[in-house]
Amino acid sequence: MDLTKGSIWQLLRKVTIPASTGSLFQTFYNLVDTYFAGRISPEALAAIAKSWPIYFIAIAVAVGIGAGTTALISNSIGAKEDRKASMYVAQSIVLAIVISIFVTLFGLNFSDELLRIMGSTEESIILTREYLDIIFFGAIIVLVQLSLNGTLNAQGDTKSYRNVLIFTFFLNIFLNPLFIFGYGFIPAFGIAGLAIATLVSQCIGLIYLANKVYCCKLKKFLYPECFKPKINYLSSLFKQSVPIMFTMLMIMFGVFNIFYFVGQFGELATAGYGTAVRIEQVLLLPVIGLNTAVLSIAGQNFGAKMYFRVKEVYGKALMFGSGFMVLAGIFVYLTSEIIISFFTNDLEVIRRGALYLQVAALIGPVYPVFFITSALFQALKRPIYSLYMTILRLTLIPFMSLWYVINIRNGEYQDIFYTILVTNWMMGLVVLTFVPFFLKRVFRISFKKLFVF
Repeated sequence: MDLTKGSIWQLLRKVTIPASTGSLFQTFYNLVDTYFAGRISPEALAAIAKSWPIYFIAIAVAVGIGAGTTALISNSIGAKEDRKASMYVAQSIVLAIVISIFVTLFGLNFSDELLRIMGSTEESIILTREYLDIIFFGAIIVLVQLSLNGTLNAQGDTKSYRNVLIFTFFLNIFLNPLFIFGYGFIPAFGIAGLAIATLVSQCIGLIYLANKVYCCKLKKFLYPECFKPKINYLSSLFKQSVPIMFTMLMIMFGVFNIFYFVGQFGELATAGYGTAVRIEQVLLLPVIGLNTAVLSIAGQNFGAKMYFRVKEVYGKALMFGSGFMVLAGIFVYLTSEIIISFFTNDLEVIRRGALYLQVAALIGPVYPVFFITSALFQALKRPIYSLYMTILRLTLIPFMSLWYVINIRNGEYQDIFYTILVTNWMMGLVVLTFVPFFLKRVFRISFKKLFVF
């Protein structure tokens, strides 16, 4: 898809809808895991909730490689350098394989300490590791899969990954009970069955995406020798991907930080918050799709030096994203307890989870500012700004604020989320103020021209 031509609204629709649909089924996939974990026991539900910030390490690195791949390939396509784009396709796979080794070693060796920091007991750690160890052994599948998806996104193809996510969602409904409870010659693996089902699904998705990349137009210049490590290409990918990886890791540390304070109020509070966070992802589906669309569209137009189209896609994506989050927030605020009750019968878990969902609905309209601005920074090959923004929003400011509210002011469970509400809105206003100055500097045009549509 040539993203340098045509209506921005139409391009946003064509790229965003498949990406959002895929994200919808990815969220459903996670909710299915949450549902079956709740059928095992409340302790298993808490274990899955606490595993998420640690599993997010693999996701963060994979997303970094995928986003870095999308940015560099889309810029190359926009500049009509298809041979260079094909080289980035091959080298991104090489980079994903190498980094997956380090991710696996980290996850297997440091999970215990991270779980202890979140307040897990030794029994809870043993239960959580049954799930996490299998996930980290399969890290290579996650990293290579998202690298391939980055190649497809750069060409405006968000349908292929959508197809993977839809298929694996339905497959997961079958595989989860099969591996958790066992059937016939397949033994009951318990919570480890959730991880086994995930890896089987991802393997199938990896094969499908590899075939789609092999059939795309960049195959014309994709030769076996392209897969030999090339330092200059690997260096460019690494420089583009690492800030995004750390940006995602800062998101993980932000979640980890919240789990640390939530964990002080007990396992049921953790289970309620962890369940609500997965439901919150449903709210963010169009925003995640817009993030992919802005990265792809802005990347190609920046490569083609069509700066006003870059500005246009950013502004229109913000309008749509924030408008949707207002409407979705109203629905979730009014039905929070009903939604949580689908996943557990424990009244305390329902109460704790519903409280977070109500606050998350109020934060919702400002979330697109962070997602879409981060995509803009990446498309313009300035991913370090995404890292700075995330460190301030999710790590530095929240930790200091929550430490003061909980440990100094002796705040209650709900005060954690009210603090997050205030810090997000304050940071959102700062980001919106900064972006015009950033674009003026990158495009080297006057403010008068910058604000002409």
